Amino acid sequence: MKKKTIVLLTSYILTGFVVLGGVAYSYHLKAEEYKLQLENNYQHAFSELVSGVSDLDTALQKSLYATTPGMLSSVCTEVYGKALSAQYALGEMPFSTYEFQNTSSFITKVGDYAYMLSKKASTGAVNSEEDHKNLAKLSETATILADNLNQLMADVNTTGVSIGKMEAVSSTAAKIGSDAASNVIKDSFSVMEVEFPETPALIYDGPFSSHIAGMTPKLTEGLNEITSDEALKKAAAFLGTKNSSIKLNGERGGNLPVYMFYANDDGGTISFEVTKKGGLIADVFNSRLVKSSMIAPKDAVKLAMRFLQSKGYKDMKQSYQIVDGNTLTVNFAYTKNNVVCYTDLIKVSVALDNGKIVGFESQGYIMNHYDREIPAAKIDENKAKAKVSPLLAILSHEMAIIPTSGKGEVFCHEFKCENDSGSHYIVYVNAQTGAEEKILILLESESGTLTI
Repeated sequence: MKKKTIVLLTSYILTGFVVLGGVAYSYHLKAEEYKLQLENNYQHAFSELVSGVSDLDTALQKSLYATTPGMLSSVCTEVYGKALSAQYALGEMPFSTYEFQNTSSFITKVGDYAYMLSKKASTGAVNSEEDHKNLAKLSETATILADNLNQLMADVNTTGVSIGKMEAVSSTAAKIGSDAASNVIKDSFSVMEVEFPETPALIYDGPFSSHIAGMTPKLTEGLNEITSDEALKKAAAFLGTKNSSIKLNGERGGNLPVYMFYANDDGGTISFEVTKKGGLIADVFNSRLVKSSMIAPKDAVKLAMRFLQSKGYKDMKQSYQIVDGNTLTVNFAYTKNNVVCYTDLIKVSVALDNGKIVGFESQGYIMNHYDREIPAAKIDENKAKAKVSPLLAILSHEMAIIPTSGKGEVFCHEFKCENDSGSHYIVYVNAQTGAEEKILILLESESGTLTI
C-alpha cells in the first residue's frame, strides 16, 4: 500500500472518530438535558403536592365553621378542588401509587366526602353532628400530613437531593454522598406513610364510603354454601359443557366469594365464576375469536333474551347494547310494576357468527337484587317534568330505580330528551323529593348506544 494511501486512510479514520465522538457527546448532552428536565418536573410536582395538601388543610379548617348552606357548599367545593390538585401532583411523582397508598387514599376520600357535602348543601342542608365530627378528624389528619410534607420539602431543599434518584435508591444498600441523602429522604417518606394517622370511617353516599367494603350480595342471603364439585356441575349445565372438560382454577374471596373454573371448548378458553353461596353463575367469558358477523344485531338481542329466560331470569328488559369485535353485548335490567331497576343489571354477549353466548355477567344482579317494595311517587310526572331544562324536548318517560355512587339506590322519573342538534340525554328526577338526581348523555352510533 502506498504511503499516500495510508495517510489518507488514517485521516479518514481519525475524522470518523472525531465525528462519532461529537455525535456521542451530543447525545450525552441531550440525555443530561432530559434528566434535568425530568428532575425539574419532579421537583415541581413535589412542590405542588405540598402546597395542595396545605391548601386542603386550610379549606378543611374553614369547613368546620360554615353555618349556612351557601358557605358550606363554597368551602366544600374548595376542599374538593384542592384534593384534585394534590392527587394530580402525587401522580406526577416518581413513586408508585402503592408506596403512597395511605396518602393517596386519604386525599381521594377527603375530596369525595367534600363533594358529597357540597352536593347536600346545594339542597339547603347543613352539616349534621356526624358530618362535623368527620370534618374535624379529617382536618386534624390533613394538618399532620401538611406538616410532614413541609418538613420533607425543607429537607429536600437543604440537602439538594434529587427526587428522581429516590425511586432507584435501595433502602438497604450502603450509600454515600448524594445517594445516601436520597436514601434518607426516601426513608422519611416511607416512615410518613407507615405512621399515617388513623382516619375516621366515613359512612356516606359515595364510592369511597367505609360501608362498601362490608357490603354483601343480597341475592345470596340465606343460601347455603356449596362445594367446588357442586359448583363445577352448575357451571357445566349453564352452557351445556361437559363436566370432564372443566377444571378448578382457584377461589376468590371479597364481597362476592366465588369458585373459578376454566374449560377449553368451542374454539377458545371459557372461564366461569360460580358463587360459593347458592351456586349462582356470576361470570362467564369465552376467549374465542369471533371472526365474522352473520347475525343481525336485532336477532342477537332476541337470542340473548331467550337465553336469559331459559336460565330462569324473568322480568328482564333490554336497556342498551354495543357491538365490539363481531360480538353484541346487551344490558338487561330487572323490572317490577313497570319500574326499571338499573341496579339489577345483567350483561349478555352473543357471537354474531353463530349466535352462541360468549359472555355473561351478573354481579350487579347478584349484589343488588331482592324482592323490593316499590314506593309510591310523592312527585308526579308533571311536577317532575318542570325540573327538566326547557332547552330539552322530552321524548319519553319511565319510572326507574338508579344506583348511587355509594351503592345505594334512588327511585326516579326517567325522561329521555333531545336537544336542538338532535343529541339525546336522559334526565333523572327524584320521585320522592323532586331533586334532579342525574343527567346522562347517550352516545349513539352504528355499533350501539352507551351512556356517560
